Amino acid sequence: MGRSARLENATKLLYRANSCLIRGSPGLPMSVLLITSNRLGDAVLTTGTVPHLAARYPDLPIIVACGALPAPLFEAMPEVAAVWPMVKEPRGGHWFKLWRRAIGRPWRHVVDLRGSAFAYSVLARRRTVLHTDHTLRHRVLHLTEGLGASAPVSPHVAWLPEHEAEARMRLPTGRPFLAIGPTANWAGKQWPATSFGEVAARLTGPGGPLADASILVAGAPDEMAAARPAIDRLPADRTVAAFGWPLPVLAAAFSRAALYIGNDSGLMHLAAAVGTPTLGLFGPSRDAHYAPWGECNRVIRTPAAYEDYLTPNGLDTERAARLMGEIQAGTVYAAAAEMLAERGNSRRD
Repeated sequence: MGRSARLENATKLLYRANSCLIRGSPGLPMSVLLITSNRLGDAVLTTGTVPHLAARYPDLPIIVACGALPAPLFEAMPEVAAVWPMVKEPRGGHWFKLWRRAIGRPWRHVVDLRGSAFAYSVLARRRTVLHTDHTLRHRVLHLTEGLGASAPVSPHVAWLPEHEAEARMRLPTGRPFLAIGPTANWAGKQWPATSFGEVAARLTGPGGPLADASILVAGAPDEMAAARPAIDRLPADRTVAAFGWPLPVLAAAFSRAALYIGNDSGLMHLAAAVGTPTLGLFGPSRDAHYAPWGECNRVIRTPAAYEDYLTPNGLDTERAARLMGEIQAGTVYAAAAEMLAERGNSRRD
């Protein structure tokens, strides 16, 4: 028996099991299941799927299965009835746990943005499975096409009143602030932290476009040491370290920033998703896929194109790790100053 035949037989067995479970569990509502990424940045880029599905199925509960890291962002969305965090396990154990939770429910639509075969293992009236896109277009446009939407399914991040209150409590009052993200999930994607500190100090120093403004330095709980060279260049009385803040609180904080400058990372996408003008710094990743989404955002990348980092065996990580330093601080400062001038150097109230 070939692989396709075995898969077909297994799917039929799963269907029968699911049908029996549903018949034995009366009263369960028809629901919509969205399966999205473990990674923060990829998950943020798919947040617009939730309001898209809510508009399509206004009377059905939406359940989101995603990584534990981005889960709080989906939990804060009013359209989401429940979030099922997926913690990666050996031999695909996390997928089996998700299947056990999903198998006994009737699904109106299963949307799998991770390109797996999961959608075919549960009983659903409709399935949408998004596979890897190898064309040079933004991931949001790929998502839009996959969902059959008539307009771009732009990222959509929400937070609760308590998140807003906590953000206001943690932020400096009475002055605008600049937000920077000097870290990333791989050192090769990081512009030198000292350069971040240099640009932020110049922007907020005497004569700068954000003179006397505060600086919010953001990152994951374990990234404080990597960001320390940037923090050490900034005035202590005007610098706020935001490492490990709850993501909805950080989203609320970013929404009040005059500008965000950061590496290609999840926090860059979070800042862009809340509407803050975002300047993304790119090197060994494709800005064609992952530029901060939005009309008021910009990208600066290394003089070398992404293709210049590639070898017949894939990405030249050793070379890529050295090239982010080729982005000049003056170039970043000039772009940031121009973006601030376009916005009017204000913060959002």
